[in-house]
Amino acid sequence: MSYEKLEELKTGHKVQISGGKVSVPDDPIIPYVEGDGIGRDITKATQRIVNAAVEKYYGGKRKIHWWEIYAGEKAQAKYGEMLPKDTIQAVSDYKIVIKGPLTTPVGGGFRSLNVTLRQLLDLYACVRPVKYYDGVPSPVRNPEKMNVVIFRENTEDVYAGIEWQAESDKAKKVIGWLNETMGTKIRPESGVGIKPISKFASQRLIRMAIDHAVKHRCNSVTLVHKGNIQKYTEGAFRDWGYELARTDYADRTIAEDQLQGDAGSKIVMKDRIADSMFQQILTRTDEYSVIATTNLNGDYLSDACAAQVGGLGIAPGANIGDEAAMFEATHGTAPKYADKDMVNPGSLLLTAVMMLQYMNWMEAGDAIENAFAKTIQQKKVTYDLARQMDGAKELKTSEFATAIIENL
Repeated sequence: MSYEKLEELKTGHKVQISGGKVSVPDDPIIPYVEGDGIGRDITKATQRIVNAAVEKYYGGKRKIHWWEIYAGEKAQAKYGEMLPKDTIQAVSDYKIVIKGPLTTPVGGGFRSLNVTLRQLLDLYACVRPVKYYDGVPSPVRNPEKMNVVIFRENTEDVYAGIEWQAESDKAKKVIGWLNETMGTKIRPESGVGIKPISKFASQRLIRMAIDHAVKHRCNSVTLVHKGNIQKYTEGAFRDWGYELARTDYADRTIAEDQLQGDAGSKIVMKDRIADSMFQQILTRTDEYSVIATTNLNGDYLSDACAAQVGGLGIAPGANIGDEAAMFEATHGTAPKYADKDMVNPGSLLLTAVMMLQYMNWMEAGDAIENAFAKTIQQKKVTYDLARQMDGAKELKTSEFATAIIENL
């Protein structure tokens, strides 16, 4: 495959994905997007730690070959656009990419580059594990009860971006048709958006969540929705989830309302109304294990869960499809702190752990996570945690990376 301005590496080999199965060579080429703002600091730190762990645990038998590709501000400088075709093609060709945060303006301007990448590459599942690391400051009494994996549908719901600006010709046309033909009473000066939720997209997301629960022996999968109000979109998501469990996982799952006594080895299928779930994830945290939900609900819920265990600064995330996977930090670019070597690289680092687990390089991934936890327990942390911890030693981003490497 030829690229406009990217030069492919001469060393290393491509990751292959076929039929949903990932095949990783011992010398994979992993494209990365450095990211805007603090992306420059946290990407360097993350790569240092990953390289050290791979070297330590595989003794030179395995090695990642990092290949920089471009999106955001660096892409604008190199290509004159924020998301060049080269980048999309590279992810499609090389299957796995890890990226730092990218700039997206609020209001007008270009759409979110993250959302665009997910949709173009059909990365339909946003996967967010949220767990507590001992010693991290938390606003709740028992943060250790939080240990969930959230599967958020990526391609539909309001994030599909089907909308028309208020008082535009298209908005007026849509409103006119709805009011005249469908009997609605939408105010003529309204902005209008369409929220699609399909059986196909819902069930493939829920299937991935159930498969995760089966693989990792989780005790429940909870469908989070607002089906009491939006019956034919959110309510349908719930119904399709239960249908999938009944037809394809009858020997593995049991619906909560059919449960009599202990579930044994079966996974309990639950569902919760979204606003109730926000309360229960705080008050009955340890009753939830795997969560499958629509896009907007998942966006809110994953951030609310992360707030209980230290915030987005240490919250990892991945966007996974059947043919490619993109691993990315969950926070923004924080331009105020760019190039100051002071921010916490935890979100991107734990995202890299997810990437290594996806590659089945479990030893290196587990080692990094354990070293990260140990460094925090030693109270060697970046400023965001140091200001909340008594007796902490505040480290720069690069120094924090060094401390983690020493704890591998």
